[in-house]
Amino acid sequence: MSSDSTSPAGAQDPPAIDVQGLVKAYGERTVVRGLTFQVRSGLVTGFLGPNGAGKSTTMRMILGLDRPQEGRVRVLGRAYPELEEPLRHVGALLDAGAVHPARTARDHLLCVARANRIADHRAGEVLEQVGLAPAAKRRVGGFSLGMRQRLGIAAALLGDPRVLILDEPVNGLDPEGIRWLRTFLKDLAAQGRAVFVSSHLMAEMALLADRLVVIGRGRLLADVSMPEFAEEHGRGRVRVRTADPERLRQALGRKGLRVEGTAGDGFEVYGASTDEIGLIAAHEGAPVLELTRTEDSLEDAFMRMTSDAMEYVARPLGEVA
Repeated sequence: MSSDSTSPAGAQDPPAIDVQGLVKAYGERTVVRGLTFQVRSGLVTGFLGPNGAGKSTTMRMILGLDRPQEGRVRVLGRAYPELEEPLRHVGALLDAGAVHPARTARDHLLCVARANRIADHRAGEVLEQVGLAPAAKRRVGGFSLGMRQRLGIAAALLGDPRVLILDEPVNGLDPEGIRWLRTFLKDLAAQGRAVFVSSHLMAEMALLADRLVVIGRGRLLADVSMPEFAEEHGRGRVRVRTADPERLRQALGRKGLRVEGTAGDGFEVYGASTDEIGLIAAHEGAPVLELTRTEDSLEDAFMRMTSDAMEYVARPLGEVA
């Protein structure tokens, strides 16, 4: 898809999705609280949050399926209900199971296409794109969850939209399917589309997303690029093994460095580089067996950031009465 932007050099295009001050309550329970963020074209934006954080409700409000008590949403500069032939502008997958089981994959897509004045040939094209062409004449009731996810993505692509909104599209996909989806969504973003995707698979999101929007209990916790998130919320550390662990531990402590772990001859040091630790070890005459720099995974950083925003927290088995 080619960009038709006419913005002056150096000017930033308007956001593909612009969420401003959203508030949504069901009865006395407020699930989205003053939420503001933007999703831009040409990027895969990951949407993260613990269970009950308000992700699905927010996506439904973006698509005009739920109405906020306060705030507004603009998609490509307009409220979703104001878009003419919206499937040509926004493709969405919210529930892969929302398909009549007696229809074939092709017939399902033809129904969606004709309801939105989209040419029939697009059904075959998107089935090819998502790898379901061999199953085009099979009834959806016999599909696996992963196949239903692919069919839902195909339906979202029918109108060749500029914006894609996908809620947990990785669910049910096997490792090959997950790798395919990662490459596929990155390619769509590279074409200039905005891809807004939620997932609970942190390791996969770390490989997929260019930018992260993180919410907890309906509030915005972060709206940053992936490198910014890692820098702000991750923790670097150095794994150390030495022939004289006690001497080196004491020397590192005197330098004001935090040392954790006491198993055998190994421990972890925070706040210093491998070179700095190596010099301290050499000065102390403590032979070094290993110096390995590691960084927090996205999951580690996410769990630490959202620890106070989790609505459902399980206790270890030994603590259950």
